[in-house]
Amino acid sequence: MKRVAICGIGTESSTFSAHRTTRADFTVWHDLSRYPFLDTWRDVEFVPVLVARALPGGPVVADAFGELLDGITAGLAEHGPFDGVYLDLHGAMHVEGLDDAETHLVRRVREVVGDVPMSASMDLHGQVTREFADLVDLPTAYRTAPHVDVEGTRERACRLLVDHLRTGERPVRAWVRVPLLLPGERTSTRLDPAREIYARLPEVSARPGVLDASIWIGYAWADAPRSSVNVLVSGTSPDAVREAARELAEDLWKARDDFAFCVTALSPTDAVRTALDSDRRPFFVSDSGDNPTAGGSGDATWFLATLLDTPDLASGARTAIWASCVDPAAVRACVEAGEGGSVDLAVGGCFSGDEPTRLTGVVHRVVEDDPVGGDLAVVRSGGVHAVLTTRRKPYHFVADLTALDLDPAAHDLTAVKIGYLEPDLHRAAAGSVLALTAGGVSQDLASLRYDRLNRPIHPLDADMPHPDLTPVLVGTQR
Repeated sequence: MKRVAICGIGTESSTFSAHRTTRADFTVWHDLSRYPFLDTWRDVEFVPVLVARALPGGPVVADAFGELLDGITAGLAEHGPFDGVYLDLHGAMHVEGLDDAETHLVRRVREVVGDVPMSASMDLHGQVTREFADLVDLPTAYRTAPHVDVEGTRERACRLLVDHLRTGERPVRAWVRVPLLLPGERTSTRLDPAREIYARLPEVSARPGVLDASIWIGYAWADAPRSSVNVLVSGTSPDAVREAARELAEDLWKARDDFAFCVTALSPTDAVRTALDSDRRPFFVSDSGDNPTAGGSGDATWFLATLLDTPDLASGARTAIWASCVDPAAVRACVEAGEGGSVDLAVGGCFSGDEPTRLTGVVHRVVEDDPVGGDLAVVRSGGVHAVLTTRRKPYHFVADLTALDLDPAAHDLTAVKIGYLEPDLHRAAAGSVLALTAGGVSQDLASLRYDRLNRPIHPLDADMPHPDLTPVLVGTQR
């Protein structure tokens, strides 16, 4: 029976976010609960070592990453030897002091397990450097955004590894960097060109001599040399993988000016007005610049200020939901006041130090010990219902709002810190727009200060010449 170790550290880190990801932000698994499909292979023993995941945010502090990585290497040494390793990663983790944290992790793992085959499942918003592609035999990535194929991608990574262990044939890989910097909200697979390009991957992966074809569309909010789009194709034929990688890279470059938002994108004021003028309910507005599931700090209140400054909402003639802002002190004040109590708060900026927004109103709801957000509070100011949290919490499900006695269908607009709407909100939405708000994951990439990118890169260097998209064969010298 072959023995396969499972390990990994995953998160998505904006270098423009004031938040810092600490050890307390990570959830750690030492079991197989994330992988219900593993009983497919009776001739392989999968050994859970340590898998850690954190909500996207600011860079991971070095001590937290070091502690988790030491846990992985110690577990590998204790439970080895192994015939292979499956890496459960994200791919866009930025650690203070490291430009390529995932490659550093893989190097440390290889120091313990040696030259055994490795596979990896990753987010398509991750990054794959040439060094990473050299070290990992069979990396693969999600093919949908929003991500509805997470478990399927994990299963594919394990299947590729098991098949390799059975055949013993070492895969070759073709890697190519495509110099594009694209926010995820412009590359949703709900519409072309991302939809059409990603839909080709199963066909490309089924070609003779090819095992897997993947595109890492990348992560735009990290000022790091590796930030870009990457294509990697693995297989048994050098010619087949090179040709497939070249085709996909050329397709991406040709489409570089066609990637667009999947909904109308407007200024904050215009987004509010569009929602109030519409008769469609529920109507969702994406407060995109501080989206915590893209790496935003979660403490920005610029859009809340826009809502409070809108006369129809300030007067209570119209109503809105806004979710959310992390502010432990404000939540404590709400808990002390109790439901129905009056509060006068300065909300926001707990990580960034930005000017807070004054929020005066009545405590509509208090929830203590939410599993994700800690203590929660809703404050009603005029017609605006603002959700405050003790810990950063995304709001991707209608049920998370109705649990706070907030029904999006009963309000004129529901603003959520998000980019493209996640599936549950997308299904519920009768109408939606994206607000181009400020924050650590701003959609206006030109407004962010990039000092360390590998330039030129499109669209920051819109007049750059056609890049060399010749794939590099990697992994042949290890």
